[in-house]
Amino acid sequence: MIPLTNPLAVELLRRIRQSDIRAGVIGLGYVGLPLAVELARAGYSVVGFDIDERKVEAIERGTSYIPDVQDAHLAELVTADRFRATNDFAALERLDTVNICVPTPLRKTKDPDVSYMVAAVEQVARYLHPGMLVILESTTYPGTTEELVRPMLEATGLKAGRDFFLAFSPERVDPGNAQFHTANVPKVVGGTTATCALLASALYQRAIERVVTVGSTQAAEMVKLLENTFRAVNIGLVNEIAMMCDTLGIDVWEVVDAAATKPFGFMPFYPGPGLGGHCIPIDPFYLSWKAKQSGFDARFIELAGEVNGHMPHYVVEKITETLNASRKAVNGARILVLGVAYKRDIDDVRESPALDVMKLLREKGADIVYSDPHVPFLTAELWNGPHALESLTLDRELLEGCDCAVIITDHRAFDYEFIAYHCQDVVDTRNALQGMVASHVVRLGAPMGLRSLSTAAA
Repeated sequence: MIPLTNPLAVELLRRIRQSDIRAGVIGLGYVGLPLAVELARAGYSVVGFDIDERKVEAIERGTSYIPDVQDAHLAELVTADRFRATNDFAALERLDTVNICVPTPLRKTKDPDVSYMVAAVEQVARYLHPGMLVILESTTYPGTTEELVRPMLEATGLKAGRDFFLAFSPERVDPGNAQFHTANVPKVVGGTTATCALLASALYQRAIERVVTVGSTQAAEMVKLLENTFRAVNIGLVNEIAMMCDTLGIDVWEVVDAAATKPFGFMPFYPGPGLGGHCIPIDPFYLSWKAKQSGFDARFIELAGEVNGHMPHYVVEKITETLNASRKAVNGARILVLGVAYKRDIDDVRESPALDVMKLLREKGADIVYSDPHVPFLTAELWNGPHALESLTLDRELLEGCDCAVIITDHRAFDYEFIAYHCQDVVDTRNALQGMVASHVVRLGAPMGLRSLSTAAA
């Protein structure tokens, strides 16, 4: 451990260790709210900031809008005055630390949109004061903390590492994961100086089970992008394998499951209708964009993005083939989309491949309806349709009244035997109907009518 000589750092570290600090979290979404709750549970006094008045009001009522945060836990913290929410950024002036957890989407041109981050940093700069610790958690390209955030904060006349402390710690949130959550996922931290890293690590150590310190903010930024690029590239590979298996008359799901029995040198990834969520479809392009600024061509990333981006089109092709086998056209067909969230058992539709599939089918003249127990409503803007849609009750009348159903998100709430029994045709992009062999059931990566080895043996 490095010796601290900066009086501001010494005092902040003392107060962190005694849980005698006022911590702030900007952005109370899937990342910020769980983090704020864990900081409050660690004993800090926490203020959450969000420009969405509905979120602020919900928190003040003790009501969670994030599945990973239970109402009871939130209400307990609010009642005990350990956590409150506001949209008044003037409260930053009284805080000792602040974590920035705002979204960082991509523009249509695949370059980073840092406008939310800039807006948050502008507010921090406005109320920045000596001894304050600022930690950026928003996923971004390597160099953001040093090249963008630090100059904005130092424009106040205060210097990072001397007058205030600046670090980066990538979020590692997996919504809906019952095993891993904010408190038990190791926290990576990189500081603009060693003192900054030490203080940021100390802040997290009271709330997170394990903290891993790296040598710079750039390294910490790169960690997040490597993690999600690894996933994107491997998903791209297995998606291409799925299309290849379809062509060769092989069941890709059987192949992956059998390969996964190897105890070394293999990690199973599964195909699907495309990438969704706030990380995997977006983060690799941050890395690709940054690499291009230095004249480096990130070929693996671009190719994986191309393959994964094609998957909604491939799903529509499978639907078209399925309808054609039943002597029906896509144009005029009533198609039921089962699941529009980007992953199982959550309500998040960000970048969901279901939205792309729906848009493509509508462009071909299909009549689109959907059912999702976690997403009751879709605006016209979200799915690029002519009107808003409401989730329909999954009953016999709905299933039998549709020409084809397509399983995009394999929610556990769906009764798959009921779906398979009452649908005229089903296209399964998640292998939810594994073991159900019928002429009207088509699985992605498994040619129509192909019987898996396990099913045949049974």
